[in-house]
Amino acid sequence: MRDWLVAMRRDLHRHPELAFQEERTAGIVARRLGELGYHVRTGVGKTGVVGVMEGAGSGSARHVLLLRFDMDALPIHEQLELPFRSIYEGKMHACGHDAHTAIGLGVAELLARHRDQWGGVVKFVFQPAEEIVSGALAMIADGVLEHPKPDHTLALHMWAEEEVGVIGVTDGPALAASSAYHIVVRGRGSHGASPHLGRDPIVAAAQIIVALQTIVARNLNPLAQGVVTVGIVHGGTAPNIIPDSVELQGTIRAFSDEVMDLLRSRIHDVAAGIANALGCEADVSFSEKGTPATVNDPAIAALMRQVAAELVGSAHVRSDYRTMGAEDCAHFLRAAPGAYVFIGAGNKSKGITEPHHSPRFQIDEDALLNGVVLMTAGALRILSDER
Repeated sequence: MRDWLVAMRRDLHRHPELAFQEERTAGIVARRLGELGYHVRTGVGKTGVVGVMEGAGSGSARHVLLLRFDMDALPIHEQLELPFRSIYEGKMHACGHDAHTAIGLGVAELLARHRDQWGGVVKFVFQPAEEIVSGALAMIADGVLEHPKPDHTLALHMWAEEEVGVIGVTDGPALAASSAYHIVVRGRGSHGASPHLGRDPIVAAAQIIVALQTIVARNLNPLAQGVVTVGIVHGGTAPNIIPDSVELQGTIRAFSDEVMDLLRSRIHDVAAGIANALGCEADVSFSEKGTPATVNDPAIAALMRQVAAELVGSAHVRSDYRTMGAEDCAHFLRAAPGAYVFIGAGNKSKGITEPHHSPRFQIDEDALLNGVVLMTAGALRILSDER
């Protein structure tokens, strides 16, 4: 299967499609699932694809297993000179979702080919718009968690930060909850030569930016984890004008709802307090489209570590790997407990070291087979009740 997997991944890499625009990719997925005998639904969550098959072998008919793979690319211009580089300006598979889609189709083929070896039901979910953390909820709104309702979820991600041959499956939180915030510091504009006649929102914003860094350092339990990042600062129109307002935007990350609540509360209080002290006001808001933490079920995570150890050896299986990145697969795992697995895809000896979302991002394609074998074997264990 390796040559087919590589060819499929490279074809998808050459034709990246952004969030909710995955028409070509979805067409390839739907066509292949149909050829394999799956009952296929398209247009789920705009451009998502679902394939359902019932096993013909022994096993617990109670188990419905959701296998989730994301399809979308990023608005990045690829800088690698590869024979299969993106043919589209400003679009690139810079996170490995091309590999995820190819792996998903490989798993679907193996499970269909060996349908007599498992019972229960598999539900393949090829999701759009993960990069903007919107596709999972869109598919859920279109009923992806019904008819049949899944009992367990498996998902994976190529991970270039780890060498190929390493697999990470942790208990509990694997990826962080995330939320965006927006602060508008309002003052009173004046001439830059007469600051006493105004209320300078730039000075207030600068103090707020510095003070926000104390939240994690001084308000958060040192044994917990959290991130407060300021990513956007907008203010001013000319060097000799004090503006009326300054805009700050950023992101917060945590592994628990309690820490997220603390970060939100402190951001509001710090911004409002400093602005008030300097004669300004601060309007603080948080995005409603935040993503909860991606949390693994300990029992399913242990099963996947056992499968991983058989595949790559226990010395190459990490049980403590987690990241402050966020994933809307969290919504599937909340509805149907399971495991989110990291597949090492970097290779220093080949110069494959670029981080995700880099215009030079690449994976070691040997990781494709690891993904297919791990997900197929894990699915068979769950569906045959060998846990």
